[in-house]
Amino acid sequence: MDLGVRWTLHGDGKTPAPGAVVRPDERLSWPRTFGLGAQHVVAMFGASFVAPVLMGLDPNLAIMMSGVATAIFLLATRGRVPSYLGCSLSFVGVAATIRASGGSSAVVTGAVFVVGVVLFLAGLAVQRFGARIIHAAMPPVVTGAVVMLIGFNLAPVTASTYWPQDQWTALLVMLFTGLAVVCLRGFFSRIAIFLGLVFGYVLSWVLDQVFGKIHSPAGGAEAVDHWRLDLSGVSKADWIGLPSFHAPSFEWSAILVALPVVIALIAENAGHVKAVGEMTGSSLDDKLGTAIAADGAASMLSTAVGGPPNTTYSENIGVMAATRVYSTAAYWAAACFALLFGLCPKFGAVVAAVPGGVLGGITVILYGMIGLLGAQIWLHAKVDLRNPLNLVPAAAGIIIGVGGVGLKITDNFELSGIALGTIVVITGYHVLRAFAPAHLKTQEPLLDSGTSAYDEQDPADKR
Repeated sequence: MDLGVRWTLHGDGKTPAPGAVVRPDERLSWPRTFGLGAQHVVAMFGASFVAPVLMGLDPNLAIMMSGVATAIFLLATRGRVPSYLGCSLSFVGVAATIRASGGSSAVVTGAVFVVGVVLFLAGLAVQRFGARIIHAAMPPVVTGAVVMLIGFNLAPVTASTYWPQDQWTALLVMLFTGLAVVCLRGFFSRIAIFLGLVFGYVLSWVLDQVFGKIHSPAGGAEAVDHWRLDLSGVSKADWIGLPSFHAPSFEWSAILVALPVVIALIAENAGHVKAVGEMTGSSLDDKLGTAIAADGAASMLSTAVGGPPNTTYSENIGVMAATRVYSTAAYWAAACFALLFGLCPKFGAVVAAVPGGVLGGITVILYGMIGLLGAQIWLHAKVDLRNPLNLVPAAAGIIIGVGGVGLKITDNFELSGIALGTIVVITGYHVLRAFAPAHLKTQEPLLDSGTSAYDEQDPADKR
């Protein structure tokens, strides 16, 4: 069986010919291929390293499982869809909500495991019935609203947890990261979040040397004297060792909070497959269901051992677009590098030591960007918010999701925030559509036969 692990040498193996691209089944020389693999790992540093820290999970395990997930994805798609699967930022708000209600890391990974199962089943359904079912159940107005409420639901995390730890560092990191995103070009613009992380790391160390300890909250509500950058865990960590594994635990309340993220993951995968197909000149529509199912399977495996969920990374699409190299050999090299990083506890300790103020500055931009991607979906799909059929369910769901509005079902069960907001958007839209007069029911194109939020979504704007 062809698993897509054989490649033919492209040209002289050095650089693509003028106007040509290195296709997924081709490769450059092995030294260049491994160099590109290392570049792919660096490209996903910013988001994929910050995400497990924000979720309270082991960054070493996150990086290791991202390598495993990438290998699973490449095997499942038989080397036709070049992609790196890194830790999904879409679950950061879910993790914060679950932990705020007393949930442990096991409860977080258990909830996300169920999301992986649903994503896997959705992929199989798309593979069987076609991509039309996605658009029928989740038209752009619904998808945009859910992505928006997931992102903006994170605002209180930044405001109450990270920013107060060191407000001036947070402000400077926010300004630096914003300038990096806007002003840098090429590869460096795609790792702007990572550069902001490094800047904040160094800045915190300098401020500690100049001003000494800071008096602020650090991991709790009570203000105490503490170093901005605490590297004590780095010196104690081993150079080589296995990450921390744990089994998932399942609670219905946590699962319901996490399930809405399935919508965002389907949109990300669909946008990724479409973008790669356009850039390589190959139709990959037949691989959409496989890609979604592979992402679900990879997330199931990662969360089963205590790691975070995974998703396709737009940062790596940017690297491919810049280099014109779409070889899956480079992604196999990236997967190998990720596995090696995962076996270095000292490396994970450095990541885990990122100061709270630094995370405050980064998350102000990052969380806002996630939320505004919902608006980007609306714009690309030309969603008419003057139509009350679109406006009412989206408006209600977003306010519920962002404001944390709750609906108490029993003494021990309550729907609120992301979960309730998503239910209101989806059910509200379809119920209102069933009763709406004919002039409000504008016919939207189906994914298979025209453009949609997924077709038109810029891959660099997925997250």
